[in-house]
Amino acid sequence: MIASLPMYDRPETAVANDTLWQGIRDALGTGPERLTRDGDLWDHWLSPDLLLSQTCGYPYRARLHGRVTLVGSPVLDLPGCPPGFYYSVFVARADDPRTDPQEFATARLAYNDALSQSGWAAPQNWAAARGFAFTNPIHTGAHRTSALAVAEGRTDIAALDVLSWHLMQAHDPFTAGLRVLAHTDPTPALPYITALGSDADTMRAAVAHAIHALPSDTRATLGLKGITFITATDYLALPNPAPPPLPAPPN
Repeated sequence: MIASLPMYDRPETAVANDTLWQGIRDALGTGPERLTRDGDLWDHWLSPDLLLSQTCGYPYRARLHGRVTLVGSPVLDLPGCPPGFYYSVFVARADDPRTDPQEFATARLAYNDALSQSGWAAPQNWAAARGFAFTNPIHTGAHRTSALAVAEGRTDIAALDVLSWHLMQAHDPFTAGLRVLAHTDPTPALPYITALGSDADTMRAAVAHAIHALPSDTRATLGLKGITFITATDYLALPNPAPPPLPAPPN
């Protein structure tokens, strides 16, 4: 069996994620002793041995719907996040005179992944609703790397998952050189999934029990206060933006 909680796992949250998993495992009465932290995430998510993982809403609607079972959505303990929802924050350098993301339409947008809801789909959908697009994207591979690229002047703006940003503010000093310009509208948060055909209700109850049983400081470390159920229809209703352009071939 495979269990992983990869989406907000970083050195400072690893012990808290391990504690959460042990609570889920105890509630289920089964499961691997340790979280899987190596290997390809797509291999985890599509494995028939998947007991529990967390994915992003864009991969779920683009590739995983119908191939995994939706368990539920986290309830984040963050301002502006309705139960089961989250949003992206646009960040720029604190000394950048521009104040509106629309002023960055042709600037360098750092994005973590082309299938990221918060890093690619949300900012481009936000822009499309205002009649423009971010036309100079630069791939970074991770939200933290995007934020660091902005702070170091290698890019100009990034859209970050609000919980990832919250964790960066808690643990990464470079965020002192960044400021939030705006945020996107809330969309369904990063869903918990299990293998196709598995019992979602039992898993959801185990996750709920484990989150409730966590010490308050551990919940605060994870930015979590519960789990709820957001339907697949709600995830699938979000538009998919055009993908970023492919890198130019070498001369």
